[in-house]
Amino acid sequence: MTMEIKNRFARRTGCKTPAIMVVGTMSSSGKSVVAAALCRYFARRGFNPAPFKAQNMSLNSFVTREGGEMGRAQVVQAQAAGIEPHTDMNPILLKPIGEAGCQIILNGRPIGNYPARTYYTMKSRMRTAARAAYDRLAARHDLIILEGAGSPAEINLQAEDFVNMDMAEYAGAAVILVADIDRGGVFAGIYGTVSLLPEKHRRLLAGTIINKFRGDKSLLDPGVQQIERLTGIPVLGVLPYVPNLAIDDEDSLSLDARQPKAGSVLDIAVIRLPRISNFTDFLPLEKTTGVRVRYVRKVHDLGAPDLIILPGTKNTRADLRFLAAGGWCKALKQAAHRLIPVFGICGGYQMLGRRVTDPTGIEGAKGKEAGLDLLCVTTVLEKEKQLAQVSGKTTSDLPFAAAGTPFEGYEIHAGRTTATDPIRRPLVITRRRAKKTRVPEGAISDNGLVFGCYLHGLFDNDRLRTQLLGWLCKRKGIAPTIAPQQKTLVNEFDRLVSLFEKHIAMKRIDCLIER
Repeated sequence: MTMEIKNRFARRTGCKTPAIMVVGTMSSSGKSVVAAALCRYFARRGFNPAPFKAQNMSLNSFVTREGGEMGRAQVVQAQAAGIEPHTDMNPILLKPIGEAGCQIILNGRPIGNYPARTYYTMKSRMRTAARAAYDRLAARHDLIILEGAGSPAEINLQAEDFVNMDMAEYAGAAVILVADIDRGGVFAGIYGTVSLLPEKHRRLLAGTIINKFRGDKSLLDPGVQQIERLTGIPVLGVLPYVPNLAIDDEDSLSLDARQPKAGSVLDIAVIRLPRISNFTDFLPLEKTTGVRVRYVRKVHDLGAPDLIILPGTKNTRADLRFLAAGGWCKALKQAAHRLIPVFGICGGYQMLGRRVTDPTGIEGAKGKEAGLDLLCVTTVLEKEKQLAQVSGKTTSDLPFAAAGTPFEGYEIHAGRTTATDPIRRPLVITRRRAKKTRVPEGAISDNGLVFGCYLHGLFDNDRLRTQLLGWLCKRKGIAPTIAPQQKTLVNEFDRLVSLFEKHIAMKRIDCLIER
């Protein structure tokens, strides 16, 4: 980026680093994807952009190279920009732990569990921390793509909201409003959002993008023209609905919209726990041709899959009670008896053991819960959270991968899991936080069909995933012909940029930082 552009922006806004903010008329309107597309677009133009979201609320998180925890949406946007994720891109992460509370991650580190009302008394501290993180990030990059949260027009929250228009005002950002037409009421959503914003924030709105349109755009044109007249804000374009977009979702509600693929030869069932976390672990499986991944809520929908996965959870004990109440404990034991492989990741790994104990009330009331008793391990929940990027290799005890197969992943857990009997360890961690080590990881049953570990991102490893799918095919008696044909993130980002360049007035977006 030329210094001239930066200087013009500084003269116009009083802020040194050009910025564009993406807000939405509602949650899941497509803000994260639009922000990722803009990161990619400007990176391809030679800028050094970075994403930023002051506060995320999500159970899908990631661990940075430095060992900090952040929301996955900004990780994806960083990947689109071609840069390393950093917690300054998402200084505050809220991880819901119940109906009215959450764990607060501040600058990558957990600072405690708080009820919603208490958190609102902390907003001044959070705003200060968010602005400090933004300033650090803006000093390292020549363009910031900010993302809002939910809707900027929640009038009951506006006074304390530091994530949406207040942050845009601080950054001097031009704001793009994204509206999802697929869910209906798009023009009412646009008009209502604009009308409810204070005038000082309404002036920041530079344009609207209508997202997820299906059909003949010419039929939409009269509405587009009228909403421009009513709001005085230009519609920058209408993006078509993009099926099978292989980019991480941060909201578990997105699981409801996923459609099983027809013509699949392998069927993988992921148990849809009420407090499911990091379900992005399974996106590489979803993206693989010939593999169907189902998120199953009820036992009678399980059927006879080729693999059952217990995913991560924000509350292991509560979700163990869910499994018991829903008949899942019996069903999973029967599945293991029928020689259906059962895998557990992170919290799912803890559930596979004999017992989960919470002596200090990390997940609520102190106590313990009986596990599924499919692995000879027990877990004690501890206050200190383990956060680390790791790498290693498989051992000869892992039946679906050749010994020595390399892997990378990351740990996010507050538990210590130990063996109650001699047990086979299928993985060895050889590097943690870039430091050499040699630590056994995970556990596997004697017959090799019940497997658990703490590692997120395990299926992102192409060689390991391909061997797993080949093993499942072989067990099913079919030729292991599933090829690693998953769409790469780079291809998906470029696909998005192509759609933007075709359907969005990108010259107008260029002008938001260049004028």
